[in-house]
Amino acid sequence: MLDNQKSKSRRVLIASSHPLFGQGLVRLLNEKKSLQAEVVGMVSNLEEALEAMQRLKPDLIIVDYDDEKLNRDEFLARFVEGDQKIRVVLLSLQSAKEALVYDRRTLAASQIDDWLKEWPAVNDEPKIPMQNTEMQQKAKHRRSSMRHLIIAGLLVVAVTALLILGLGQVRLLPEQASAQAIPIDQLFDLEFKVIAFLFSLIVVFMLYSILVFRRKKGDVSDARHVEGNTRLEVAWTIAPLITVLFFAYLGGDALAETMRADPKALEIKVIGQQWAWRFEYPDYGIVTDTLMMPVNQQSILKLSSNDVVHSFWVPEFRVKQDALPGGNEFVRDLRVTPTLTGDYKVRCAELCGLQHATMESPVKVVSREDFEAWVIQETGVSEDPVERGRALVQRYGCVACHSLDGTRIVGPSWKGIYGATETMTDGTTVTIDEAYLHESIIQPLAKIVAGYPTNVMPLNYGEQLNDQQIADIIAFIMSLK
Repeated sequence: MLDNQKSKSRRVLIASSHPLFGQGLVRLLNEKKSLQAEVVGMVSNLEEALEAMQRLKPDLIIVDYDDEKLNRDEFLARFVEGDQKIRVVLLSLQSAKEALVYDRRTLAASQIDDWLKEWPAVNDEPKIPMQNTEMQQKAKHRRSSMRHLIIAGLLVVAVTALLILGLGQVRLLPEQASAQAIPIDQLFDLEFKVIAFLFSLIVVFMLYSILVFRRKKGDVSDARHVEGNTRLEVAWTIAPLITVLFFAYLGGDALAETMRADPKALEIKVIGQQWAWRFEYPDYGIVTDTLMMPVNQQSILKLSSNDVVHSFWVPEFRVKQDALPGGNEFVRDLRVTPTLTGDYKVRCAELCGLQHATMESPVKVVSREDFEAWVIQETGVSEDPVERGRALVQRYGCVACHSLDGTRIVGPSWKGIYGATETMTDGTTVTIDEAYLHESIIQPLAKIVAGYPTNVMPLNYGEQLNDQQIADIIAFIMSLK
């Protein structure tokens, strides 16, 4: 009988809904040329198998044991019952080392190479329940998977703890100097910890898989076909969604804390212009280029702009807000309660032109007593028009465009300009006298010195300054010889 089997080619029918299973099996049978096996067809379900059995007359049907879309019990019931000459084997490719074959005649598991060697000689033997062997394999696989999961999980916890410890030694944020910075820093701290965990979760599992499950030297077999894990995919979708919503709630709560109003807040008008800041104190009639703030008292900053969009930002306060042009209807509010005395800087956080990088002004947080002393000093009027002009130039940010030492920046330097002769953009020459300076302040586009931009000087100084203040500024310019 064995001689008759060896003398003819054995016709094989493959049942699997996975194309890679069929392709791999065809290659395996082709390598075993001594078996004289011929794959006559591939089907994906029992109905197609029954139809192919009648049409192709196979000697053997190999069923994908791991294919959940196939009902292997139906295959066994259909082909084990009755006087069937067709042999049926269930082939599993999910073994940790090699494929396992469950022969329907023996219903016992064997390594595929051993089974292929004995294939022509296998005869009817007492049936051994397959369920126990299958359960043993699954239990072994679960134990192995759980062991790897526990090891990787412990590594994730360890790396996360090390990252959090390391981040705690690094100053990630500037000094905390306002009450509004407290909820913001708390939110940042939690975000840094979550980021450390997510980084560990991704990197540890990736490196662990690369090191532990890498292909061994000399292994040329096909990888196990994996279709996915629905429960893992659902969990990996829901968990980030819940995390994002949780942080959205925390962000909203932190925002509400930064906007909490104090009815006794000190009002300060903050005006941005290219490229300087000006601060006005309506309660005291003070205009200055230095932001003075009493410690532990909330200040409400009324932000506006004379030209383009600027953005008020003191990093130590954490909060920032845009200053918009367009008048009173576009004034934006920003509340700050300084908690630490010291010197800081306000920066423009919105790209606003050529001198954007230098648009800074000092911020001084002082005690209540020092603030009141400063108010008394600033409200005193000097008898010297040059000194009054010097103060006005600083308050209105004129030095952002006009240097006092001869340096060429956006506008002409004021040093030695009085009495000089300059060429205008229209080719005419003008002597710089008091009349020209007065005209240039209130009508900056009337006559412009050649070589300088024509659309930088604010057009509303005539409305902001009275005649005496303009005269004081001219006196100061005249003094710069």
